[in-house]
This record gives sequence, C-alpha cells and structure tokens, in this order.
Amino acid sequence: MTEPIVLTSDSPILKTLNFKPYRNTSIRRVKPFLPNPNEPQTMEVKTPWGATLTANKGDMLISEIDAPDDVWPIDPEIFDKTYMITEPGICIKRAVVMLVPLIEITNGDEDQKVTIETLEGPETVRAGDFHLAKGIRGEIWAYPNDKVKEKMRLVE
Repeated sequence: MTEPIVLTSDSPILKTLNFKPYRNTSIRRVKPFLPNPNEPQTMEVKTPWGATLTANKGDMLISEIDAPDDVWPIDPEIFDKTYMITEPGICIKRAVVMLVPLIEITNGDEDQKVTIETLEGPETVRAGDFHLAKGIRGEIWAYPNDKVKEKMRLVE
C-alpha cells in the first residue's frame, strides 16, 4: 500500500494547483465551544470520514442544518472573517473558498490517500472523494465532493 501524500499549508505543490473560487450556499448551525474552567479546554471531534480534529476553547462549532451531529471546529478569528451570524445559533459563510479536486495532486489516482495538515489536526482522505480547500489565511482542509456538488457554486 502506498504511503499517503502529506500536504501542509506551505507545501510547494499548492502554488501549482488551479484553485477555483466557490461560494457556499447553505445555512449552518453555530455555537461557541466555551467549557467551564474546571472542564477540559479542548474537545476531540470525529469527522464522518474518520479524522479526529481538535476544538480549542473559543473555537466555533459548525454543523449543517440537516446534519447536526456532523460538527467541525473553526478558529474564532477565521469564523469572524468568513461567516455571518444571521440569527442566534445560525450562520452563513460569506467568504469565497478556493477549491481544487484532490486528484489533481495524485495525477488522477482516486484511491491515493492524502493527509492534510489542517489547523485542527491531520486528516487522511481518499483523493477521489474530496477537494482540497484553501482559506483566507492559506489554511487547508479536505472538502467532500458531495458537498461541493450540493452546497457550493462556482463564482464566475
């Protein structure tokens, strides 16, 4: 079995990729992760594809309206710059997300595993199932292909 390709936000290959701008069209749930002082100040969050991400005190916990148990953490500064709260507990993403199919990194090999070093920890995914997303600070993460089709639109 081939070792996963490892990507960090400063991997040279990122400069060669044809990222395209997309806008998310979905309304999401949001709540801050604010544990009491006597509680753990971090929380592990499992993604549907098996990665474990770490939420830190103050991070925002986001989920799709139709999938409230599928939660992921976002740094509060990034949240403030990229999301807008529309009502208590509800938000929309206002920033454009740059996306590229992960198979562009694997020369079309859909089964190649790719480990992406996100701000919240590493996540390893199958290239054929994900896009690579790049955010406002150059941070990267895996974005499921089905969500690109269902919830994103290309900005022209």
